[in-house]
Amino acid sequence: MTEPQQQPVFVIEKVYVKDLSLEIPHAPQVFLERESPEINLQLATSDNVIEGEIHEVIVTATVTARLKEKDKVMFLVEAHQAGIFRIRNVPGNEIEPVLGVLCPNILFPYLRETISDTVTRAGFPPVILNPVNFEAIYQQKQQEAAVSQPDQPVDNTTRH
Repeated sequence: MTEPQQQPVFVIEKVYVKDLSLEIPHAPQVFLERESPEINLQLATSDNVIEGEIHEVIVTATVTARLKEKDKVMFLVEAHQAGIFRIRNVPGNEIEPVLGVLCPNILFPYLRETISDTVTRAGFPPVILNPVNFEAIYQQKQQEAAVSQPDQPVDNTTRH
């Protein structure tokens, strides 16, 4: 007689800001500028096992607002939005997509709010980050890893 298959368990234990920094290197003069800044976003995800079935996933965004004509940084915000997730009874080959796609999709709205709120509190108009397709980023990373090192395990860190 076969044992009944246990149902997968996915629980969000905690969502939190792990790290947050804001730099306004040319304050207060930068507040007198009339030029609209160019916004650059760098995005990365990472994960690690805390213990057993408990995982930490971190989505990091670095937003830089630069005055193009003067090549001057208005502000730079870096936020690490993290979550602790309990994941149990998920097959080994399915855990990476959960950590690389599902968890970042849960964390991203919190990250977007953190960035927007921080920029607004710094005295600038809010920066609203566009939605991110973490599944496409994950698949691209998997394809790149398969091409570059076909026999090596895939690094689950994604950069965008």
